[in-house]
Amino acid sequence: MKTLILFILYIITSVGFAQNPLEPVTWKVSYIENANHEGEIVYTATIQDKWHTYSQRVTNDGPVPTSFSITTNDNFELVGKVEESGAHEEYVKAFEAKVYVFEHEAVFKQKIKRKTNKAFSISSYIEFMSCNDVMCNPPKIVSLPLNISASNLNSKN
Repeated sequence: MKTLILFILYIITSVGFAQNPLEPVTWKVSYIENANHEGEIVYTATIQDKWHTYSQRVTNDGPVPTSFSITTNDNFELVGKVEESGAHEEYVKAFEAKVYVFEHEAVFKQKIKRKTNKAFSISSYIEFMSCNDVMCNPPKIVSLPLNISASNLNSKN
């Protein structure tokens, strides 16, 4: 009987502490084809209520800024840098600093120039950090592969 009670307590304790890791930010990637063999890779972060993630803007005292690593290949080239919109400046008590944050959704865009009409893939990594008013998750790196369809645009290739 004593063993049964201990076993039941063990199961209850194990289930109580075996929580899923916190994933308050989820990412998706898409591609928008434009004219002249150019297009945009669109990275969209969906952020749970009461959570936020951060801008690419680096601050001395703030969190790890969101950053992008896009592996180029012979099929495309990057045009400019990753652009963002919609971040607002806010004083964050945890960092005792003003930082640029996103709430609910963050959208980042990277322009590219295609070098082929054939289908190809792009490999991207995003490093970001998420916090709420009580805690911060450690910086996380996510891989976002993207398959680009063949283009109907006229090309020399």
